[in-house]
Amino acid sequence: MVRGVLVPYFAALFVLLSTVSSLCQEKPLRPIHTFSIVAFDPATGEMGVAVQSHWFAVGGEVPWAEAGVGAVATQSFIDTSYGTLGLNMMRAGKTAPEALQGLLIADGACNVRQVAMVDAQGRVGTFTGAKDIQPAGGIAGASSGGSLPIQCGGHPGGILMTGKNYAVQANLMSNDKIWPAMSKAYESTQGDLAERMLAALDAAQSVGGDVRGRQSAALVIVPAKGTGKPWQDYLFNLRVDDSPEPLQELRRLVKLQRAYNHMNAGDKAVEVHDNAGALREYGAAEQLVPDNAEMMYWHAIALVNMGRLDDSLPLFKRVFALDRNWADLTPRLPKAGLLPDDPQLVQKIVGQAK
Repeated sequence: MVRGVLVPYFAALFVLLSTVSSLCQEKPLRPIHTFSIVAFDPATGEMGVAVQSHWFAVGGEVPWAEAGVGAVATQSFIDTSYGTLGLNMMRAGKTAPEALQGLLIADGACNVRQVAMVDAQGRVGTFTGAKDIQPAGGIAGASSGGSLPIQCGGHPGGILMTGKNYAVQANLMSNDKIWPAMSKAYESTQGDLAERMLAALDAAQSVGGDVRGRQSAALVIVPAKGTGKPWQDYLFNLRVDDSPEPLQELRRLVKLQRAYNHMNAGDKAVEVHDNAGALREYGAAEQLVPDNAEMMYWHAIALVNMGRLDDSLPLFKRVFALDRNWADLTPRLPKAGLLPDDPQLVQKIVGQAK
């Protein structure tokens, strides 16, 4: 009976290890040299990755995250399978350091990788390969787990460091001050996870950053618990693919995403007939981006559906002054169920465009 249980177990384990080995022995020597941070917020359970590089569209390959599971940054001579397999292994119950160690041992080219992982309990591991382009290094936050030498194909591969809550790592930098500056900024900055991670990126750039300059950046943050639909479980999923000032542009997008997060919360409040909560969220969104016609328009539509037409008209007037096309859109909404089927009401709204 015991043997009947163990045989399929070991067969599945063999398949998994074979898959890991075959994927990690590929040689995707794409030089996505960069600096990044992976982090876990113990107050909220949120996890994420923030990154900047002088490489086009760094956000498409370096950051990986899944709500309730973990987050991964895979960089240097990049192997994206660390993202997929790392999350798979953490979802299966491995800690972030265990998952990272297992993938490194299976990777015959691990000495050119730089990878960090954090799991849903805040356990982190960061690895810098011995052949990463210097200066290169990393720090595991609250480093109490120590360090472990990793072999790659029988040769020295690099050092895996373990710790808690966050890890910073960088390679091909202008100097060796980059990752210490990131660590200090993350630990000393107040605010939510996004703000602290952005502070780490800013600190890296302020002391020199990538020796080649800058081109792209990204921020990915997921909540503590998933909905079972990982493709939509993002608090932030932002990319700046090509910009002379990617961190400035990333901050602009973060501000806009915060506003849309408030709008989404307002919509959810409307669904449960929490009118006060909805108006509070819509107001918070407009405070962040006061001249955003889209946000004002849907705020006004919500007011109409709450029976507060008179309160909505000044908002409609501002929106239509910014762009007359919103007035052209309005008569189409009753058929979609987004406004009452009342021609006089619709005409009164559209009349604000005069």
